[in-house]
Amino acid sequence: MMKADSYTYIRGLLVVIALFCSASIKAQNKMKVSGILYSNNLPINISIENGLIRNIKEMDNPSPDLPIIAPGFIDVQVNGYAGVSFTDEDLTQEGIKNATEGLWKEGVTTYLPTIITADESTIKNNLSVLNSALEDDKLSKSIPGFFLEGPYISPIDGFRGAHNAEYVRLPDWDEFQSFIDASENKIIKTTVAPELEGAMGFIDNCRKAGIVVAIGHHNANAAQIHEAAQRGAWISTHLGNGCANMIHRHNNPLWAQMADDRLTPTIIADGFHLNPDELSVFYKVKGTHNLLLISDITKLAGLPPGEYDWNGKTVLLTPEGKLRLPDLDVLAGASFSIRKGIGNMMKYTGCSLEEAIQMASSNQARMFDWNDRGTIEVGKRADLALFTIEDGEIKVKQTILAGVVVYEEE
Repeated sequence: MMKADSYTYIRGLLVVIALFCSASIKAQNKMKVSGILYSNNLPINISIENGLIRNIKEMDNPSPDLPIIAPGFIDVQVNGYAGVSFTDEDLTQEGIKNATEGLWKEGVTTYLPTIITADESTIKNNLSVLNSALEDDKLSKSIPGFFLEGPYISPIDGFRGAHNAEYVRLPDWDEFQSFIDASENKIIKTTVAPELEGAMGFIDNCRKAGIVVAIGHHNANAAQIHEAAQRGAWISTHLGNGCANMIHRHNNPLWAQMADDRLTPTIIADGFHLNPDELSVFYKVKGTHNLLLISDITKLAGLPPGEYDWNGKTVLLTPEGKLRLPDLDVLAGASFSIRKGIGNMMKYTGCSLEEAIQMASSNQARMFDWNDRGTIEVGKRADLALFTIEDGEIKVKQTILAGVVVYEEE
């Protein structure tokens, strides 16, 4: 009888402990965030539970120093960050983690690690390393897949940009299939030059495989550009860049891409890649709904000015933050995150903060079918960036990923 009473007591105690732990976990999965909504300047409280937005309510007596609250930024072209390049042969899972944590400080909650032109073994190895890194739950929430920019791009100086000429080659579907296998089907996007032999068939194969095709680093004529769009390519990679310094005033790769409504440009608004008038033209021609802000940021971001070895080339980082290949007189990626582009789009085009955030988050989520993020709505994943705007520059105060604070300003 005594043993039965003890057993009942212990069993009851375990049930109480289990209920207590469950309640504690649920409590930890709840939080409330307050701020000024980016889209209408209303002060709001956002209730978050289990990583999702559960309620949005206007505040009655808001604090005067509330930050602006917006969807976390989505950057679909990130070559590296914080000393880490996704194309370097020494890429590690720890490096990927460090780069991601650095991007969280910039308000970026979703991004595509970008591998540029390299030899076959490096591309396959790095895709495998990236894929292994996604075993980390928080990293997998920020990285939905990978972007392969090259190696099937123009070999011509200027159009090739900073890509290593030694590894530029014609489209090869068998090779690309080996890249897909190495990534375990996580290549989401790739860039190809449509004038290359075999490019149109390559576009067809990518679309059948569900991979987004961008045209870029090319010298295609209008007919080739329109055919690529007809076959399913729908992104123009960093339009206005990856282009020779001297081009024909009429027959060049830019006009057809601007004219074709099937093509959505990604643009780098860091103040160096495009001048203010170019940004204004792209904004007016394509419209808020059909532009994607990207950073094209590299591992040299945040480092002091000077000369660096990157991708087998000597790169100059100027005191202003400009990255150049002196021998070719071309840009070599960017040193500023996407938040710089948000501020510059407002400054140079006169667009509203709501429009700039749409181009830095909402459009990406919509166009890539990431339907759980990119806007602040009940039921969406709680990916949020809280920031102030000081002298036209975004200053990130807090970043929330799936309801978890991953960065907070000290």
